[in-house]
Amino acid sequence: MQAAFRKIGLVGRSQQSGLQEVIQQLLGLLQARGLEVMLEDRLGEVLPDYNQRLASRDEIGQETDLIVVVGGDGSLLSAARTLARYETPVLGINRGRLGFLTDITPDEMAQRIPEVLDGKFERESRFLLDADVRRDGHVMGRADALNDVVVNSGTSAQMIEFELYINDTFVYRQRADGLIVSTPTGSTAYSLSGGGPIMHPTLDAMLLVPMFPHALSSRPIVVDGDSEIRVDILDRNRIHPPVTCDGQVNMTARPGDSVYISKKPHRLTLLHPVDHSFYASCRDKLRWGDALVN
Repeated sequence: MQAAFRKIGLVGRSQQSGLQEVIQQLLGLLQARGLEVMLEDRLGEVLPDYNQRLASRDEIGQETDLIVVVGGDGSLLSAARTLARYETPVLGINRGRLGFLTDITPDEMAQRIPEVLDGKFERESRFLLDADVRRDGHVMGRADALNDVVVNSGTSAQMIEFELYINDTFVYRQRADGLIVSTPTGSTAYSLSGGGPIMHPTLDAMLLVPMFPHALSSRPIVVDGDSEIRVDILDRNRIHPPVTCDGQVNMTARPGDSVYISKKPHRLTLLHPVDHSFYASCRDKLRWGDALVN
């Protein structure tokens, strides 16, 4: 069968242990098929003898037709925020812990990578979130997230008080440690720890999970994926709440600021092996019914 891809980008975090062996194995699999490979510049640290071109993530996104991310879900989250705008499909090799997004293990690469290169894969589209911190009508900070945007009290042992609006409609005033705004992709991440439901990744919805609210009746809310979320940080707050995207990008809001969150126009395309199952991933990663499933 003719290969589905011709130019492959390899992306990852150079600090990971065992990364050199995985990258070398990947290079061998790809180059044996005569494919052109672009290696992310930061991976040059783990392959000092590599004498081919090194490239930035933006260059890889622009020039390749498949990107392989080596690492855990955190590595893929970081790469996704840069690469989604180029709409280049992404395949994950899991070197981390859970691996909801990076679902091929190094032991499976010799079988799975050739299958994907031959066009045997499932394609899945995931949306991201845009987050703006605005002060007096001016954007003070902007970031994006594949999993979640979290407005929180940071290291302070105090709650923050905020008002929540959905499409400019007032929802509630809340005192809590914060608010998690999650995509379906992020519903198995931080929002799950906060008591939020698991959503299938193909749903077009956003999840709003209050963090330790000072109200027994406060519960998570699922809203349409095209909604615009606004969180107004009330003037009476004495702390400056951090706004965190995927637990990796931080902005700071002040009392009186507003945080706007909406769907990003660009989507991430994830590739999975042909027998991939979201529910099987949940059984495996979340230890569902271990004694009941052979």
